[in-house]
Amino acid sequence: MAIRSDQGIVLRSYPFGEADRVVVLLSPNRGKMRTVAKGVRKTKSRFGGRLEPFTHIDVVVYEGRELDTVTQVSVIDPFSHLRLDLERVLAAGTMVEAVDAVAQEAESSHRLFLLLHRGLKALDQGGGGQDLVTAFLLKLAGVVGVEPSFTRCAACGTPDGLERFSFSGGGAMCRNCRNEGAVRLRPGLTGYLASLATADLAFMPTTDPALSGEAMGVARRFVEFHLDRRLASLAVLDG
Repeated sequence: MAIRSDQGIVLRSYPFGEADRVVVLLSPNRGKMRTVAKGVRKTKSRFGGRLEPFTHIDVVVYEGRELDTVTQVSVIDPFSHLRLDLERVLAAGTMVEAVDAVAQEAESSHRLFLLLHRGLKALDQGGGGQDLVTAFLLKLAGVVGVEPSFTRCAACGTPDGLERFSFSGGGAMCRNCRNEGAVRLRPGLTGYLASLATADLAFMPTTDPALSGEAMGVARRFVEFHLDRRLASLAVLDG
């Protein structure tokens, strides 16, 4: 048993016992951390709103056998501006839910942490809309090793004749390699997805309203296929 300092972004929390709450964090050093905040559900809790979802915090914990206990919290960045807009709150919810689905406990998660931090920062600075979430999901797929191919056939590598997209096959497919279940995408959509996959989240390319919704649909289906689960918050945002 020891006292340890760390930092993290709050992914979610849920009640534990009569007055406590389990707080799930993403740490760059330790991956997903499940901690317990004692008495946080009481009106006079000293932690106040410092353990709300999307908050970037410094935390001191007392290591336990099953759950670490939070003993001290200070806020690094509350991302307070994104909380003023419902669309951006929903987008942040999608980001943390997707990260929660792939993060592992007791495993270094620097790339995942930095991606989530960049996504929340972009939302906090006024970014938003479907394209930002689409770009985030495509980058998340890359972090976990299932990055879709948009500029070359996912099967043979040719850049020519990319007529279909396969969710199980890993991206765009040429006419010779397309597999069962590969779908035809609207002209221009594959290139649009490619631009979002490589975009800087802080400086997103100009949105094309004719392609934006379909791009999110493709990213959503791809990520959900490879995670083998639905993302509830994404269903709300995409709906």
